[in-house]
Order: sequence, then structure tokens, then C-alpha cells
Amino acid sequence: MIEETISSYADQLVAIRRDIHAHPELAFEEHRTAALVAEVLGGFGFRVTTGIAGTGVVGSLTSGNSGKSVGLRADMDALPIHEATGLPYASRTPGKMHACGHDGHVAMLLGAARYLAEHRKFDGTVHLIFQPAEEDIGGAKAMIDDGLFDRFPCDAVFAMHNFPGKPKGGFLFRTGAFMASADTCKVTIRGKGGHGAMPHLTVDPVVVGSSVVMALQTIVSRRIDPLAGGVVTVGRFSAGTTSNIIPDTAHLEIGIRSFSTDVRQQLHELICKLVDGQVTSLGAVSEICYDYGYPVTVNSVEETSFARSVAEALAGTDHVQDLPYPFPVSEDFSFMLDERPGCYFGLGTGDKPGRPWLHDPRYDFNDDCIVRGSAVWANLVQRYLVN
Repeated sequence: MIEETISSYADQLVAIRRDIHAHPELAFEEHRTAALVAEVLGGFGFRVTTGIAGTGVVGSLTSGNSGKSVGLRADMDALPIHEATGLPYASRTPGKMHACGHDGHVAMLLGAARYLAEHRKFDGTVHLIFQPAEEDIGGAKAMIDDGLFDRFPCDAVFAMHNFPGKPKGGFLFRTGAFMASADTCKVTIRGKGGHGAMPHLTVDPVVVGSSVVMALQTIVSRRIDPLAGGVVTVGRFSAGTTSNIIPDTAHLEIGIRSFSTDVRQQLHELICKLVDGQVTSLGAVSEICYDYGYPVTVNSVEETSFARSVAEALAGTDHVQDLPYPFPVSEDFSFMLDERPGCYFGLGTGDKPGRPWLHDPRYDFNDDCIVRGSAVWANLVQRYLVN
């Protein structure tokens, strides 16, 4: 069995994972991690290409004569969080840590790389994509813009993320929307400042901004189909310097999530119209900067069904779960799925009560899941590129 074979070198994979964990690197700074990945892949016999979008790495391996190809992606970047695990292999860089398990993603894909290189039970080409800057920067798009799929053609692409709080070694799937889009709207409200004791001589941007914040709550609750869903969150509201001065300006930053392109566009239009209307009606002026971030992560039907069947063959049907609704977080693998058919799915890393979730300073990837993750990747390649 694939898992038994990979288990024989699990210690090597755990050591790699913990080494990466101890040396976290933020978006587009993954030079050490990329060098390690390139060295390991080269040692396995992969053709290695570095420097894609700066720090991206692709390892390619061909077996047989088929022209078919498949891409598997792992993200490499860490987060600007100060680690609080107290582990022997905790981050050695203050203010940076692998709090999302990307160190585990890299280790699992390298585990699959070794198995595929040693056994070569497939007919075609596999491209292992080690991507920089997944965390809010868009490294996937940067790799695509740098010619990823022109240089490394893929008939389909797949990616996997660890999920704390779900049964260890189980898999999570969903056809269609798996994760939300993530957009940002920055609003500057310009009023007229003055003395706090004479508000009638001013146009108070704090009051105007407060009206905007409350009105925004009606968009999802009253304007969006409740079965479609969406999230509008004012994450920043800043204005003024002290209690007796009414400021000239106020600033809002709004986070927007949706699960379809139609709702995404609808939210854009509604938010801009509402902000402008509220601000104008109260005598102030608004400046709106709306930034489209990550698209909705949409899994194609055929590839999701295929990936699910691979997981079921490996773990059993009792350990494969279909999600009833998408997660409201976002993922830049969505850019790759906009270019190629594919599937993004989850690997449960344990549902023990109190286990820290992603982006928590106490989080650590569960090494017990490395073999299972490596095995599903290797099995997926062998079945997709069947010889």
C-alpha cells in the first residue's frame, strides 16, 4: 500500500516539516524554503524550475509516453504572527510563524514526490507547484502571470488544505463554491471639522461614518438572497485625535465575502451606492476605493468527483465528508481554478477539543497527517495519469 511505503520515510518528512516551521518566511520572502524544496526535488530526480514569480518552485516528472499532465499545488508562506506554542522547533524568527500549516502542505507534497519518483506508476507528466504568497498577497496569480500554465501545461490542478477541528485523516469535499471571494472597500469621509462644543457648525464625519456602518448591516440582511449568503464587515473605523475636536475626516475599511460571482458584483454595487447615498445625505463627501481580491474558489464537477473517489479508495467512504455549504474564508488557488479545471479539498488534522484553529499563535500542524496527505497526492497522480 502507498501509505505503508510512505510511512517508511515519515521521519524524513516530519524533519523537513519541522525545519520549515522553525524558519518561517512571509510572502515572496520564501528563499530558504524554496531552496530546500528545490534541493529535495532535485535529489528525487525531478526537473526543477525556480524563481517563478520570485520564489515559486515547480518540480516536473514524466513517466511513459502520454501527453496528459496534472498539477498539484502546495503553498509555502508563513504569517506575521508571534508563535506561542513553546515547541522545540518553534519559530526562530520573532513575529513570524507557520500558523496555517503551509509547512505541512510542503512536506506532504514532497512525500508524494519521493513516492512518485521511486515507483513511476503513471503515464504522463506531473507538475508539483510550490507557491509563494498565498496569505492575502496572491502568489497564485503572480505565478500564472509569470507563465505558469504556459510553461507547465496542466490538464487539471488540485490543492489541499489542512483543517483542524475535523477528524484526523478524513477528507472534505464540495462541488462548486468551496471558499468565498475576498474583497476590500476603503472609504474616506470628508466633513467639516470644528470645536466639539459647537457641532452645529461642523459636518461631523464620525456621525456620518456611524450612519454608514449601521446602514451597511442591511445589505446582507435585506438585499442579498439569504440562500446565497455574503459577509460585510467593517473592520476599521478611525477618526479624530481627542474628545473635544470634531475631525475633518473619517476612514472605514470594509471586508466583503461572497460565494458566487453574481453576488460578488451585487455587493460591489450595493456598497458603493449605499456609502455614497448615506454620506451625501448628511452633507459630507466620500472617496471610495473598491479592491477585488481573491475570487470564489470553485471546484469543477468532474475533477471533484474524481478526487473524492481517490480519497474514498484511500481512507474509506466513512472518512470522506461532503460539505453542505462553503467556508467563508478565501484562498488564492481560486486563480488557478479560474484557469484550469480542478478541485480544492480539505484534510482533517484532528477534532480534539481545544485544538487551536488556523491563524492562532498556538497552532501547529499535526505531523500524524503527513503520511495520509502524501499518500492521497501520490494515489491521485497514479489514477489521473493511469498507465
